[in-house]
Amino acid sequence: MFLLNNMLLTIDATMGGWELFKNSLLPMITGGIKYTIPLTLIAFTIGLALALLLAIMRLSNSSIVRAPSVVIVSAVRGTPLLVQLFIVFYGLPSLGMTIDPFPSAIIAFSINVAAYASEIIRASILSIPKGQWEAAYTIGMTRNTALRRIIIPQAARVSVPPLSNTFISLVKDTSLASLILVTELFRKAQEIAAVTYDFMLIYIEAAILYWVVCFLLSIVQQAIETRLERHVSS
Repeated sequence: MFLLNNMLLTIDATMGGWELFKNSLLPMITGGIKYTIPLTLIAFTIGLALALLLAIMRLSNSSIVRAPSVVIVSAVRGTPLLVQLFIVFYGLPSLGMTIDPFPSAIIAFSINVAAYASEIIRASILSIPKGQWEAAYTIGMTRNTALRRIIIPQAARVSVPPLSNTFISLVKDTSLASLILVTELFRKAQEIAAVTYDFMLIYIEAAILYWVVCFLLSIVQQAIETRLERHVSS
């Protein structure tokens, strides 16, 4: 952190455009590696686990089990992510629960991902033909066993493309964490812009970095989808 602060101190308004661009690159990349990428990975992993739970709850035959998941998904999908982030970071302290910026961001993003991903997973499970259920029942499987061993593995392949899009969107959404003082990529851009007053150049540079990351992830997404298509066709 001390080294990164020194980097920021060496950046001033007297620098030319290209020189400022080069000197600003390392602090922003460092913020991305230290906070943006870990925040994305952790929040998506936790959110995916919660999404599976919510999806299974929504598919339950019991209204007592199904109702809470319906309310949670509706509430999260019906409110802005920024509001959710502020409730966790600024609202919970009024209830005696003070959480640091990075964990607050993880909680808010995980819940948000869970709500949206749960609908993707639920739709993927419903897309599996009923004959798969019936075949599982005929060989003596229970509903839970059929879901775990037959339905979910097939639904996972169907849900990969939309879940990949959710992951890529999450990378961009992490920029909101700058508003609760998480020093990720965009927060570093804000700090540099505040010193140099060259907002256009710095914010365009941040946009380019986000675009590069999302572009690389889209290539990985296409490779995974192609592999899955070949696996299904074979």
